[in-house]
Order: sequence, then C-alpha cells, then structure tokens
Amino acid sequence: MARPRRDGTPAALPRKHKLSDVYIKTLKPSAAAFTVWDTKQRGLALTVQPTGRKAFKCIYAFHGRPRWYHIGDAVGLADARKLASRIMFQVAEDKDPQGERIASRGAGTFEALAAKYCEWARTTGTPKHGPNKSWRQADALVRKHLLPRWAKLRPADIQRSHVKTMKAAIKAPIVANQTLAAASAIFAWAIREEIVPAPNPCTLVDRNATNERDRVLSDTEVPKFWAAFDDAGLVESAALKMILLTGQRPGEVAAMRREHIADGWWTLPGEMVPALKWPGTKTKQTHRVWLPASALALLAEMDGTGQVFAGPRGKAVVRLDGAMRDICKALRVERATPHDLRRTHGTKITALGFGRDAMNRIQNHKEGGIADVYDRHEYAEENKKIMEAVAARILTLVEGKPADNVVQGVFGR
Repeated sequence: MARPRRDGTPAALPRKHKLSDVYIKTLKPSAAAFTVWDTKQRGLALTVQPTGRKAFKCIYAFHGRPRWYHIGDAVGLADARKLASRIMFQVAEDKDPQGERIASRGAGTFEALAAKYCEWARTTGTPKHGPNKSWRQADALVRKHLLPRWAKLRPADIQRSHVKTMKAAIKAPIVANQTLAAASAIFAWAIREEIVPAPNPCTLVDRNATNERDRVLSDTEVPKFWAAFDDAGLVESAALKMILLTGQRPGEVAAMRREHIADGWWTLPGEMVPALKWPGTKTKQTHRVWLPASALALLAEMDGTGQVFAGPRGKAVVRLDGAMRDICKALRVERATPHDLRRTHGTKITALGFGRDAMNRIQNHKEGGIADVYDRHEYAEENKKIMEAVAARILTLVEGKPADNVVQGVFGR
C-alpha cells in the first residue's frame, strides 16, 4: 500500500502496465506528471509530463535510497528494456549506475570543486542564510591543508581513509576539526548539486575532543593588555579596546559602521546590509548597544566616515587574531583571543552583580524559549548603567585607581 501524502490524503496507487508501443502512443498527459511502471522489465518506467513529453527511466534502490536513471525519450521500448536489464544487473552486483554517471560528470579535480564551492559560498549560499560569512576561513583551510593532498584527485575517488589521514596530519586539534568541517561542507554541497555521488567521505570521521575555552583576562592582565594594544597599530588597537569595552563579537566590532551609531547607541542590524558590507549579527536579531563615554572617545580618535575600523584598503580590519597572538607573545602570557576580550567583559557584568540575564542581554546571546516571545522590554536605562559601570571598572584597572566610584547593582527582570 502506498504511503499517505504529508497532508494526510491517501497517495495514488502506482500505475503498472505491460508497456507496448501502441499503449505508450495512446497515453495522454494530465495536469500533473505521472509514472507508469512496466510489468515486463523490473525497474523500467515511463514518465509523462504535463507537456506531453515521455521518457524512459530505470528506477532502483541503492543502499536504501531511490535512484532515477534517465534513459531518454529518443529510445525505443525494446532498447529501453535492454538497457534497464543491464542497469538492474549492475545493481544486483552492488553497483550504482546513476552514481557513476554523476561521478563522470564531476570528473574534474578536487581543486576545481573546492573553487566552485567557495565561489558559491561567497556569492550565493543557501536560500535561508544567503552567502556564507565564513567562506574566507574555509578557503584558507582548503588551500593550506586540503589542496596539497587532494588537489589533483577526482572528488569521487576521495575516500574516508583520505580524510582520516588528512585530519591526523594536522597537529592543532581545533584546526583539524575546522578543516574537516570545511571538507565536509564541500562534499555535502557537491552531493546536493549532483556533482559527485553520495556518500560524503567525511561522515563518520570523529572530530577531535577539545576543551571549551574559558580564558578571561585577570584584573592584573587588563592594564598590561590595554597598554600592549597600542603596539598593534591605531586601528587594531582601537578595535581591540572597543571589544573589551562593549563585549560585542569581534567580527561585528570590526564591521562597525558610523551609520549605525546615533545618540550614544550602536544599532547592529540583524540581517546583512550588502551596500554597507555589514555582515548581520550572528543571532540574526537586531541588537542595540549603549556606548559608554570611553568607547565614544575611541570613536572620536578614528578618522573618516562609514567603516569605523578600516584597514589600509578601506575594508573592515581583519588581523585582530594575529595582533592578539603577537601581544600574548610579547607579554609572555597564555594565549588569548579577541573573543576572550568579549568573555572578559561578560565576566565583569556578572562580577559587578548585574547577573547572567543582563550579560546575555547585552552580549546578544540567543536564549530562546517563551521569554523571548513575550519579553519586549528593552532595558534601555539598565543597559546604559551596566555598560558605563563595566567600562568604569575596566578603566579603573587600566589607570590603577581605587574602584570606589564604580556603581554596582542588580536590575531584576
């Protein structure tokens, strides 16, 4: 019995008939395409489109998945049965004729496939999310870790053993995981586009176990880092200080636009704004951040309009991770990243007694749940007090002054 449709209505029973030239000639199209199965040759079927076009298919299952092998519309019934018979014989030998056909179409190199994927991720992306913001990182990982090994290989020839060997050769566990994810994304896209056959060779390859980062700057480290920021250059220094003073995501701070700042508030649009090269927020939610006086002072030091933290070519600064590595090396301290500055800001919020809800609200964490639906209060005044208090605490540490003037408090929900 045929499965019911998703809407619950019963599915139409499959059409079966001993195909003949006369029967095929008399078949009339309907408003929807339909398929007639040949009762003489297993797997052979005739599809009829609303336009009247008729074509032979060989339909079989391979590893539990249906496969439709297009035989064509210029083939006679006798030849279609012969070809379907050969296809079904290959299937009985555990072969996948349709998969092999797809593979022959994508007989180019992995290097060419990776280039196509990166171009798709950069310009198109998925219908829901649009272009992939991380395509640059994926491209860099592919060039460094995948192309030296797989550049000239046919994508269909890359097996799980190749993936495991590649992953094992990368010493840094996190980088190995990121490279594995990039490779998996390329194959998943290529399979969806029917450039290479399933399965994805990256599936069932275990990721490296990693410890979640919990690095925050100690009170004694804050003034050392603040002073060392200036050695990274004017733009990089200001961007790193802005992350520490506002607690926002490094990528969003790097892309900060003056058009989004008004009356002391920085509004971060949730969606992309291509004309301004604004990437959108990670949560896809528009977010408002109060800029404390010290953050506004930083903005006043930056020249120009539009992009606040612009690199030499006017684009958003991108070398913040490298700057932090250089700073940690110079200070001879444990590695810290731009995101650790954001984490440090968050810990200051809770340390001053404002609570985890305030931290999540200010740092634009997507909490989910019913509270997100019904709680529309923007906490404007509370957020202003929290942001000023945290900035004051940071500057107190930087300047080495007593913290008596720092306001503490708890603002309930």
